[in-house]
Amino acid sequence: MKRRFGLMFFAFVLILSLGLAGCSNEEKTGGESGSEGGSSSGGTLVFGRGGDSTSLDPAVTTEGEAFKVTKNIYETLIEFGEQDTEIHPGLAESWEESPDGLKHTLKLRKGVKFHDGTDFNAEVVVFNFERWKAGNKEQFYYYNSQFGDVIKEVKAVDEHTVEFTLNRILAPFYKNLAMSPFGIASPAAIEKHGDKFIENPVGTGPFKFKEWKRNDKVTLVKNEDYWEEGLPKLDEVIFRVIPENSARLNALNTGEVDIIDGVNFSDVESIEGNADLQTFYRPSLNVAYLGLNNERGPMKDKKVRQALNYAVNKQALIDAFYAGAAEPAKNPMPKSVAGYNDDVEAYEYDPEKAKELLKEAGYEDGFEMELWAMPVARPYMPDGKKVAEALQKDFAEVGVKAKIVSYEWATYLEKARMGEADTFLLGWTGDNGDADNFLYVLLDQDNIDSNNYARYANQEVHDLFIKAQSTNDQAEREKLYKEAQLLIKEDAPWIPLVHSEPALAGRADVTGFKAHPTGSDLLATVEFKK
Repeated sequence: MKRRFGLMFFAFVLILSLGLAGCSNEEKTGGESGSEGGSSSGGTLVFGRGGDSTSLDPAVTTEGEAFKVTKNIYETLIEFGEQDTEIHPGLAESWEESPDGLKHTLKLRKGVKFHDGTDFNAEVVVFNFERWKAGNKEQFYYYNSQFGDVIKEVKAVDEHTVEFTLNRILAPFYKNLAMSPFGIASPAAIEKHGDKFIENPVGTGPFKFKEWKRNDKVTLVKNEDYWEEGLPKLDEVIFRVIPENSARLNALNTGEVDIIDGVNFSDVESIEGNADLQTFYRPSLNVAYLGLNNERGPMKDKKVRQALNYAVNKQALIDAFYAGAAEPAKNPMPKSVAGYNDDVEAYEYDPEKAKELLKEAGYEDGFEMELWAMPVARPYMPDGKKVAEALQKDFAEVGVKAKIVSYEWATYLEKARMGEADTFLLGWTGDNGDADNFLYVLLDQDNIDSNNYARYANQEVHDLFIKAQSTNDQAEREKLYKEAQLLIKEDAPWIPLVHSEPALAGRADVTGFKAHPTGSDLLATVEFKK
């Protein structure tokens, strides 16, 4: 009996000591043993981010902090490539389009289950699309901005075949299906949780939801029944909220977190010189902008909006906050997107021209306005407050007094969306690599009260967007988008600021992480090197 007790005590001490050796804090655990220099599965990855999610139901939000998490819980019918927006099989293994472009038939993956144990099948797909379609514009922003009334019917042909019938051709249809907002959710969980589903997400992805402590952390655990063999590698992923960029980097240095986003561009050199750390670069697919509320005060006047465009020194912003890792923006989308119009003449930095236009608009003595500063770091906006302060100085030079205002992130987005801001800093990371996802989503009159925060309306621009959506002729689409960009430049609903190449950082022992241009990073292949 004594011998048995002694063996048990020795085993307990050994397990305890190994546990202590493998943990730097309560949230970080090392992986299982593997070959020297190789990788090891298991363990907990802590991802430090700048803000909390607004929802864990991707269908009812438009912000990237939500999609960072939900990308790992839910899956879409079609998936993007590891670091591009080329389309690949997802929950659908194959698809085909009818000759007239109005019917799309998808063959679904078999043997897939939701985290609650229910089956994924064609009826589930129908349920999700009918849910999004039945909701109002303010509830399902993305469904309305990407599909609107284009989808006529979604039908389950058999258990693993679903057919979409469209009212008209929608050129980016398949790319839209791959976007994070269209992750397929468990109907049983939606019916069970009702309005609380945003806090109780259930998908088919590599990780399952465990816990959400608001403004602190979201914890996900490995989906042991995931359909793709060998994935995920990790046992647990924790998304921690650390608002300040410098504090996030400190947490990385001390080992409290394993990966961080929102890296100050000025910190990249020191990170790359640290053998314990590494950098990652997100392929550029973004735009940072100052939105001008086209329905509010002096911003109703096109000349005022043009004047504010001339007042901004974009290169100074790049030098001060992006360490040169960005380029000035003149269009609402980056050059990497097909249909970009490089012939558009930029609003150069010209304070005297700005004053001249203000005088013509009846504001020779300037005016007062609010300038809303983002409270979180985003890939396109490393420090919203400091950028706002720089813009404030630019505007003061032409007689415009800007009062800087900010709110908690979810409140900021909601109030700006509803048109309560005069001017507001925001940005966009493309969801699918198509021009439609920048131009139509952000600046079409149909998307006022949704993603068109500037509340910009132009019927001619709208007609160009709809024509571009309604043809599969890519050359014609690009021609139409280029025409629209000329009109948008003249109307000046925004001040496009920069397109950045965002930097992330991680511990040197993290491997398998691929930063995605959409900002929605799948962590299924991430693990720790031994």
